[in-house]
Amino acid sequence: MYPQYHNYDKEPEIRVNGFDSDAFSGYESIIKRIKEELDGQKKRLVVMEFYPGVDEEEIVSAFSPLFDFRICAEECMVSRKTYAERISKDLTKDRVFGKMSRALLEDFYPPEGRAAVAERIKNIDSGAILLYGTGASLIARGDILIYCDMARWEIQKRFRSGMPNFHSDNGDAPILQKIKQGYFIEWRMADRRKAALFDTFDFVLDTNRKGEPTMITGNAFRAALVAASCRPFRLVPYFDPGVWGGQWMKEVCSLPKEANNYAWSFDGVPEENSLYFRFGDIRIELPAMDLVLYLPVTLLGRRVYDRFGAEFPIRFDFLDTMSGQNLSLQVHPTLDYIYRNFGMYYTQDESYYILDCEEDACVYLGLKTGIDKDEMISSLKEAQQGGTPFDAKKYINRFPAKKHDHFLIPAGTVHCSGANAMVLEISATPYIFTFKLWDWGRLGLDGLPRPIHIEHGEHVIDWERDTEWVKNNLVNQAKVICDNDHKMERTGLHPLEFIETIRHTFNDSVFLSTDGSVNVLNLVQGSEAEVFSPSDSFEPFTVHYAETFIIPASIGRYGIRPSPSSKGETLMAICASVRA
Repeated sequence: MYPQYHNYDKEPEIRVNGFDSDAFSGYESIIKRIKEELDGQKKRLVVMEFYPGVDEEEIVSAFSPLFDFRICAEECMVSRKTYAERISKDLTKDRVFGKMSRALLEDFYPPEGRAAVAERIKNIDSGAILLYGTGASLIARGDILIYCDMARWEIQKRFRSGMPNFHSDNGDAPILQKIKQGYFIEWRMADRRKAALFDTFDFVLDTNRKGEPTMITGNAFRAALVAASCRPFRLVPYFDPGVWGGQWMKEVCSLPKEANNYAWSFDGVPEENSLYFRFGDIRIELPAMDLVLYLPVTLLGRRVYDRFGAEFPIRFDFLDTMSGQNLSLQVHPTLDYIYRNFGMYYTQDESYYILDCEEDACVYLGLKTGIDKDEMISSLKEAQQGGTPFDAKKYINRFPAKKHDHFLIPAGTVHCSGANAMVLEISATPYIFTFKLWDWGRLGLDGLPRPIHIEHGEHVIDWERDTEWVKNNLVNQAKVICDNDHKMERTGLHPLEFIETIRHTFNDSVFLSTDGSVNVLNLVQGSEAEVFSPSDSFEPFTVHYAETFIIPASIGRYGIRPSPSSKGETLMAICASVRA
């Protein structure tokens, strides 16, 4: 029987005080506000910088009545053919993996082209001019700068509906190809450009919902990010089906019953998730990466920022196989391999925390002692080519799993969750770098074989991680730090991994500290808890069972206690941070 709390909050908000009049909802209100800025001026240039994925047709059509002249920034960009040729080296021919691009948007906007457009604008004597598109701010700052923003999860949904990548004619391309181009190329360039503009925004336009825009002033935008950086907060989770998906999240998180399954949820991944900000009656949705890029030291802590830069290195997500199927058998690249081949400077070390499971649940982890390496690789390749199915039980350890077990998975370790498990995956953030070795002969939801990467995987498998080593190092390595009214256990991760996890068990107030690192937590037992500040630096913050929440490093000391509705319960929260 699944937990029946039914209080999981799918739409967490951060209330921002003092800026209610700086928020606008719907095109009528938004255009009225921009018109007020334009009235009485002989000549006025409005620059609208787009994050890749913003619906150009919708935005330009809605704003056109305000303007006498409209100029698209892509007019001075290199041709689509030239763009495709230049990004091809980083894009590669692999279905899933590319190389982390170091390109800048300006690399694709020749100076002479930008100068020509700037001269056109200069030669316009009077009237309202709209300069729009990704890269528009490279040409001119304008009298008004509006940044049109969008979360990556919304972009991926639009890819599925046929939207092409930025400056590309690939609307009918497979979804994996589009995501790859976004992840390795255009989101990197766009984030670099956005980060350079934060302090210059006059307005920020939320374009996540087609036909339903909201807008805030630049001052309100910056105030919202500051507010989030000094209090506990949650990201807006999203849920997605998969070929192996289960039924637990559908029940516990009160998701639509008509869906066949939900395979995973990102509940703590700022690269993917968004933030909801409440300004009076208006809610604004912004990419959570805006916070990471704008206030990285405040959020992450100085030593974490000095190590990772403006990257959020900890990821919490759900993998639901309850009444579902095994995940794919997989391995993650070693640090050397991911850097040399993909340009990423840290790798996907991870762990499986068993939030819930059935009696027959298991985790496949590490290699059986004494197996023949060449024989295993040959068996994987034969299975992939349609031969004898891979006999996972012959080569891979299979450990029974029970609630609150913690399995550690440093890079190079072959692993997967079996069916009938609800996994809280705690890991480093480069989530796209998974080398599938065997997918149990399945097709994806698109009807195509799922990508298999034996050619990568065979180069990163650590063949010394056999049965004895895994038992002694990776299975339930919890160590009790203190055991009184507040029980603290260090549950991982392995010393090879940079993330530390501490499990706290309590039924009264406990006091914790960020110790210079952003803390990411999940309430893994108990209906409801309250995060509070001993110095009243932020208002008490309520979290519910299975919710992931983030404590910025700047908070320092904080507390967690049962909410009035959970008095008498024994609560458990697991906390991840970056090791000193």
